[in-house]
Amino acid sequence: MIQPQLESDFHALLPGTVTADGPTRRTALKAALGVGYAAATLPVMAQSVVKTSAEGLVAGDVSIDVNGFKMPAYRAAPAGKTGLPVVLVLSEIFGVHEYIADTARRFARAGYLAIAPELFVRQGDAQSYGEMAKLIAEVISKVPDAQVLADLDATLAWAGANGGDLNRVGITGFCWGGRQVWLYTAHNPRVKAGVAWYGRLVGQSTPLTPKHPVDVAAQLNGPVLGLYGGADTGIPLDTVESMKIKLAQGNAAAKASQFVVYPDAPHAFHADYRPSFRQGPAQDGWQRALDWFKTHGVA
Repeated sequence: MIQPQLESDFHALLPGTVTADGPTRRTALKAALGVGYAAATLPVMAQSVVKTSAEGLVAGDVSIDVNGFKMPAYRAAPAGKTGLPVVLVLSEIFGVHEYIADTARRFARAGYLAIAPELFVRQGDAQSYGEMAKLIAEVISKVPDAQVLADLDATLAWAGANGGDLNRVGITGFCWGGRQVWLYTAHNPRVKAGVAWYGRLVGQSTPLTPKHPVDVAAQLNGPVLGLYGGADTGIPLDTVESMKIKLAQGNAAAKASQFVVYPDAPHAFHADYRPSFRQGPAQDGWQRALDWFKTHGVA
């Protein structure tokens, strides 16, 4: 039987990981569980519930120079305005598909310069894959955290040169991107606040993923709001509790970080194009994200 539970299982296929994160694209998602998982394909499934107009925005693809490499990204911002607060929007493992672009437009409508960089592009075109195991093996498992951090540094530099205020920087991300939110908030002192949506928190150290959120929790540069699902079978709640302990032992930003766990929500509850979507938690989490950024100087 084909079932929509990709996020709960895909990290089991990655070396050096112990919990799950989320894949998907706006127009795709189903996978077989158990022994059939490795051969699962991703057929067209559902359209996004939320469609945010670009009217009044400058929105579309841009190119960001990273030491001579041209990294594509999607940018959305209020038209004709500068000095805007900046929000980095980090995708699931399918890259910057339409759901991520729509999320950037939602932030733009709230007054932000929102940028979603294509962080897998050196390894391959994540959106071209129809088989989960091949996507993970050929693209996602080869993406070094150090590369991601450097790409995000370059993205911020681009934002500062294109209408963004680098004194007001936030970051948010979903699934795979949720994990990176924690890492980048510990990496770059310009980040005032982060919002991590169901990103895994623990894992084994490998050459490409030497540290995980629980390892850097004490050194955050800005407080992070973690939005997680109590029914997420891939991210055990005991890992959330472990993260809370590390945060409580950390610096001021770490101590100011918070978690909200929606008891009945599965993984990817914000992903409005798929069966995992839960309107109540998604809307509540979105408002909490906007309030979090405003409270912590990203507005």
